[in-house]
Amino acid sequence: MKKLSVYILLLCFGYTAAAQDLNARVKVVSGKIKTSNTHIFQSLETAMKDFLNGHKWSPDNILPQERVDCNFVLNLTNWDGNSSFSGELQVQSSRPVFNSVYTTSLLNLNDKDFDFVYAEGQTIDYSDQNFQSNLSSVMAFYAYIIMGMDYDSFSRFGGTSFFNSAQAVVVIAQSASYKGWKAFDGNINRYWLAENLNNKAYASLREFAYDYHRNGLDVMADNSSKGRKEIADRLPSLSQVDRQRIGAMYPLIFFTAKSDELVSIFSKADSREKTNAITLLSQIDPANGTKYLKIKAN
Repeated sequence: MKKLSVYILLLCFGYTAAAQDLNARVKVVSGKIKTSNTHIFQSLETAMKDFLNGHKWSPDNILPQERVDCNFVLNLTNWDGNSSFSGELQVQSSRPVFNSVYTTSLLNLNDKDFDFVYAEGQTIDYSDQNFQSNLSSVMAFYAYIIMGMDYDSFSRFGGTSFFNSAQAVVVIAQSASYKGWKAFDGNINRYWLAENLNNKAYASLREFAYDYHRNGLDVMADNSSKGRKEIADRLPSLSQVDRQRIGAMYPLIFFTAKSDELVSIFSKADSREKTNAITLLSQIDPANGTKYLKIKAN
């Protein structure tokens, strides 16, 4: 059971595992497409949702209460009137914080290189052995990333097998001509995200993600000072992360999801903790340095 330490009480209910790991909400936005035929967009939305929620992404028996909440918002920018589409895919995921009603963001990114082919009423097919379509490969890739980040937040390096699976999707997609799968497609793409999450150079950030969630946020409902101190004590470990490295995408993704939350956490600290947090966070994540100054103001 993937979250036994957190959800042990759920075992008392004796649920039978269902073949669903994600609780994915899908929205296809077609406002930029001038057409009276909107049925295909509705069909695409349903097909994407069925694909994400109908596939078994994890080998574990995941209870309904453990399904990972995520959002896929596809903003279509071009359609040829037949089956070729272009758009941007916004992917978000979150997980609950133990003993509270608060949910914390794990992933929030915008994939701008998303071209695919889809015919109305089509079932989306996927294989982990060969490239079926860019639509299914992109969604499978992010499903594995979402699962991996969720598992990483509950156990140290718990998401490794999922990140390996995401890397396998990237490898298979090298034979395709679609953008976003190759190292030379830019520094912010699927290739680099999978590379970072499987690269030991970012192991300290993955470890921090575990301590941040499991020993920090999950503790704060009962003891906010203890949870905040755990996060503060772990911040120096992030100085090892090289954000200037080519393709350093995981640090960008992490702080995009967490910078506002870090401001909120340390805004409730005492003066000394605030000063230390601002100094460390500004060094570790200079892009959000101005945002971290709000810690002292609050």
